[in-house]
Amino acid sequence: MAVAHATIEPPTLMVSSAAPPLCPSVNLTQDDLKKIAAYKAVEHVKSGMVVGLGTGSTAKHAVDRIAELLQQGKLKDIVGIPTSIKTHEQAVSLGIPLSNLDSHPVVDLAIDGADEVDPELNLVKGRGGSLLREKMIESASKKFIVIVDESKLVNYVGGSRLAMPVEVIPFCWNHSLTRLVSLFAYAGCVGELRKYAENGKAFVTDNGNYIIDLYFEKDIGDLKEASDAILRLPGIVEHGMFIGLATSVIVAGVDGVTVKSKVGNELEVDYFCYNDLRNGF
Repeated sequence: MAVAHATIEPPTLMVSSAAPPLCPSVNLTQDDLKKIAAYKAVEHVKSGMVVGLGTGSTAKHAVDRIAELLQQGKLKDIVGIPTSIKTHEQAVSLGIPLSNLDSHPVVDLAIDGADEVDPELNLVKGRGGSLLREKMIESASKKFIVIVDESKLVNYVGGSRLAMPVEVIPFCWNHSLTRLVSLFAYAGCVGELRKYAENGKAFVTDNGNYIIDLYFEKDIGDLKEASDAILRLPGIVEHGMFIGLATSVIVAGVDGVTVKSKVGNELEVDYFCYNDLRNGF
């Protein structure tokens, strides 16, 4: 059954912000921008916190920074909850104490990257394959700070026309792919099984599952309806839409850093020039 294609309602979040300052543009690489966003997010980590440790090229910088502050004695008694085997290995190598949701079911703060961020702070995540563990940990967090460079901003979920991942069980994965694509035929959806580039074999997640990557030509409409429709299909484990989970998004761009935070029904926006930041970058 296809998802009903409803008219998109205007954003429910009211935007409250001052005019952005006139910041001098700086010559930074994309990795520099990722590092700046990560360091800004780690300013919110306080001693004694249980912290969700994200996965990916941007989140890696946040994990490195937390370890650095622990080694310097500026942070103490941190417990990390890693969102992937890769992040677990990174954190262990850096000496960050680790645990899991069984022992710490409530996480004080999670920091992670995203593949897309829409105007209401809904996300696409999981192009690195860790969406299930990321969503488990970040949905258990009191605060979830997303760190991105400005290339990840989109007008709507799927707007980059890059993959929206869906984790599926390996059994009859092609059947799952066909049913997923049919759900979003109205949006020009196509799908494919994710494979390793080096050998052409199916990509396997940390949980032993496969990933179906969906691509949309058009806006898929109501995200909650789309989410419900995907998760009703037998064989589907989880999808990469993170709807309403982010409490703040830190965006690093060539003209400075923008911090978007949900406060009640408002979206507060703050701007920082790079010469105003004192985050150790």
